[in-house]
Amino acid sequence: MPGRFEERASKPARGPRDLLRWKLKPEPRAANFAELDALLPKLRPGGSAALASGESCAVWIGHATYAFRLGGQLVITDPIWGTISGVSKRLSPPGVPLAEMPAADLVLITHDHRDHMDLPTIHKLSPAATYIVPLGNAHRLKHPNVIELDWWQSHRVGSLEITLVPSRHWSMRMPWNRNDSLWGGYIVRGPEGTVYHSGDTAWGEHFAEIGARIGSIDWAMLPIGGYAPRWFMETQHIDPIEAGRAFEALGAKNLLAMHWGTFRLTDEPAGEPPVRLRAWWAERGLDPDRLWIYDVGESRPLR
Repeated sequence: MPGRFEERASKPARGPRDLLRWKLKPEPRAANFAELDALLPKLRPGGSAALASGESCAVWIGHATYAFRLGGQLVITDPIWGTISGVSKRLSPPGVPLAEMPAADLVLITHDHRDHMDLPTIHKLSPAATYIVPLGNAHRLKHPNVIELDWWQSHRVGSLEITLVPSRHWSMRMPWNRNDSLWGGYIVRGPEGTVYHSGDTAWGEHFAEIGARIGSIDWAMLPIGGYAPRWFMETQHIDPIEAGRAFEALGAKNLLAMHWGTFRLTDEPAGEPPVRLRAWWAERGLDPDRLWIYDVGESRPLR
């Protein structure tokens, strides 16, 4: 039975037969796999103090989880502080322990996959926060203040305006509810500037559309990992080069890397994504100060 949002899902869809092919016929590993696999993000302390200071900043917690402060409000994206469903262990620890996190004002969840909508973590966050989710996801959170948005719909919380924007992906919490709920990325406009968080996404024309419709984007949070084998992942996750192309299509000022070095979900070496992106960046002659590849727990000012 096609899901409610089947027409918006990335295609061609990958199914059980493709998954079996991936697992039974893995592609050969490069000779330098072990060397690149060891290049995990380091833990850099100081993120909790930066977030508690009230100053506008962004801290990478790990995977697609950023904590950033704009307009005095603390925003957390796709919060996951533990393992994925108690099974997929972390390769690197959360950048800030959950017990040291200030209370969130806003929690943005991009879609229902378990490495982005981690209910055990969500249930430990502030019940006073505003939770924003794509259509069809509110019932899963069991929080009193949940806002559902369709693509291009906006909601204002204080001085922040949050808009759900398209991504090229899909949803499935259980085998029987594929594409029953929506997915997307977020634009957060605040007094200091505009943040874009893509969520999971494949390459597509939506990047240029977002840039054209939104205007100036100061900080683009883009995934750089989760891309191998390419034949399987290309319809759902961008690779490091496509992340760079997305940054250019968006017309963004800074690229903030995410979705790498936290969980082993795909076949590329864990530390390969930043190596590939830095090489592409240098080949393009782009300003290295505009490429923000964080260590976990690292804080950078947003101004």
